[in-house]
Order: sequence, then C-alpha cells, then structure tokens
Amino acid sequence: MNKPKSRIFLVDDHPLVREWLTNLIHQQSDLVVCGEAETAAEALDSINKTKPNIAIIDLSLKSGSGIELIKNLRKLQPTVAVIVLSMHEESLYAERAVRAGARAYIMKRETAKKVISAIRQVLEGKLYLSEQLTAQFAEKFLEGTNPSDKPAISRLSDRELEVFQLLGQGYETRQIAESLHVSMKTVQAFCARIKEKLRLASATELLREAIRWHESEQSK
Repeated sequence: MNKPKSRIFLVDDHPLVREWLTNLIHQQSDLVVCGEAETAAEALDSINKTKPNIAIIDLSLKSGSGIELIKNLRKLQPTVAVIVLSMHEESLYAERAVRAGARAYIMKRETAKKVISAIRQVLEGKLYLSEQLTAQFAEKFLEGTNPSDKPAISRLSDRELEVFQLLGQGYETRQIAESLHVSMKTVQAFCARIKEKLRLASATELLREAIRWHESEQSK
C-alpha cells in the first residue's frame, strides 16, 4: 500500500511564485499541493478545509499580514507546520517568523533544492534555518547580545514593522487601517511609537525614513 503524499498549501500573492512552487513540489513523488491562496483570510479559510501538513507562506500578502497569519494558524491549526518563503531579509524577519510559529525561513533567492530540503526537514519535525541564522540565534540565546549592536528598526514590534513597511510602500493612514483591519487611531498610535523608537521628530521624517528603508529592501 502506497504511503499518502504529504500535503502542501501555498500562500503567496504572486501567481508565478505559486505556479513555480506547484511545479517544483509535484516533481516529488511523495508531495502534493492541496491548495493555494493570495490573502491571509482566504488562506485561513482554505487551510481549515484542506488540512495540509505544511503551509508555505510569504510575509507580504495582497491583504493581511503573513506574520499574523502564522500566529492565527498556530492557534487554530497547530498541526499545520509553517515554512516562510520570503524576499525579506532573514536578519530582520526570521526571528519574528519563528516566534510567531514558523518552522523554517527561506529567502526567495535560494535554490529549489533548498526549498525541497526545508520541506523534508519540517516534515520530520525539525527546524530549517540557514547556517548564518542558526549562528545568529545561538549567539543571541546562549551568549546574549548587546541591544545597541542591533539596527534601530529591530526594536519595532511585528505590527509596528508592518505599518512602517506599508508607509514605505506609499499607503496612507486610512489605507493601512483598512489593510490591517484596525482603526485609524490605532494606526496613528503605531506611527507615534515608531517615531519614538526610531527617534524621528515628525511625520515627514517618518515617511521619508519608511520610503528610504523600503527602497533599500527592494534593491537587495
């Protein structure tokens, strides 16, 4: 009797990425894509129905937050293991993703072989992180690190970082509120805390810094 194939669910707002992942996964005799989604809400609903073994999630989605989706899956579908496949630098986002419940973090620039390797390790109940990230985690948790050595943006909470990212993409306060399903006052409170943590004097400085940071992320 053949062993059932491990079921993979894809969450990414780029159809080409989902198509590439589907083709890659279907080349493996023991893996199958059981569904896909491009928004966090759609993903939650479909994952509840399809019950995959693994969800591969991008952090930047058309609607909703990848980090919040991981947290919600951890609460609602704790048996579904999460792999993050993202363009965002692991030095800033990987720890946040792992804290939220992810079992692996892979940069989109990595090879197809590493994506498959991550899937297999997670199916075995292991974590999958790059050597650099593993060393970074070991240094932080075993020896401790000086907070002053970390970039200022690392002081932002997950939600604050998300607001900062959306500001850099040109979203207005109202649009951010709608995207995150919170009030405009809540977004304004996030902006106030971001200014304080990044030591920015005004909303203009905040916007300028957010745009500069977004452009630098895009150029990596």
